[in-house]
Amino acid sequence: MALTERQSSTFPEIVELNVGGQVYVTRLETLTAAPNSLLWAKFTQSSPAELPKDSKGRFFFDRDGFLFRYILDYLRDSELFLPEFFKEKRRLQKEADFFLLPELSKRLAAASKDSSYTEDSGDPEEAELPSPVTSSSDRALRSPGANAGFITVGYRGSYTIGRDIQADAKFRRVARITVCSKISLAKEVFGETLNESRDPDRPPDKYTSRYYLKYNFLEQAFDRLADAGFHMVACSSTGTCSYGSSDPGEDKLWTSYTEYVFCR
Repeated sequence: MALTERQSSTFPEIVELNVGGQVYVTRLETLTAAPNSLLWAKFTQSSPAELPKDSKGRFFFDRDGFLFRYILDYLRDSELFLPEFFKEKRRLQKEADFFLLPELSKRLAAASKDSSYTEDSGDPEEAELPSPVTSSSDRALRSPGANAGFITVGYRGSYTIGRDIQADAKFRRVARITVCSKISLAKEVFGETLNESRDPDRPPDKYTSRYYLKYNFLEQAFDRLADAGFHMVACSSTGTCSYGSSDPGEDKLWTSYTEYVFCR
């Protein structure tokens, strides 16, 4: 067999995955760490040519790309510590079932049903995943004031106003809504609508200014904040004005950045 043929029939040591649009890079031994799991079967019983790939040659799985990070964490250490206020245990359990990880699925089911893990919150979805080992740093995250904090929502916008002040302003769609807060608070409020791809591995007790939302409606973000018990305490906005060209008859182009601060 030629060298290129042998290479095409084996997987590389470092594997690139596209899971639901989220890109992951991991080791082959991590993907095959759980015998008889779906990933173990795909990457030991198949060849690279048999697996679907995206346009850039990454192995593609049509599953929840954000929850897959917890699947990888479990494969690395056979343990899983979920973020504080994690509300997607049932969805993660479905992912564990799909990837044929019965032990992980069993732990997630127990976390959702065991009321002994919900004495503080009263909500099964607020429970921490039971694990044989819980470090002191994990216990430290459960402070009495963990539910309180600030979230800053910001966005950039632009619009044009014609020389005729009676004319309607021409607004442009908000490109992105950013979220700045403690990791645990952001995930509690925005859940699956939070895009954390730019800062995916920070622990829940840390802060980030790199998250943004998957939608572009400020009212939708405000509704979620209100439902979670937050209220607005401050807002600020800055803007600049310029002409599209040197022609004085051209419309004015305004650009602005606005932030809203919420507290609970």
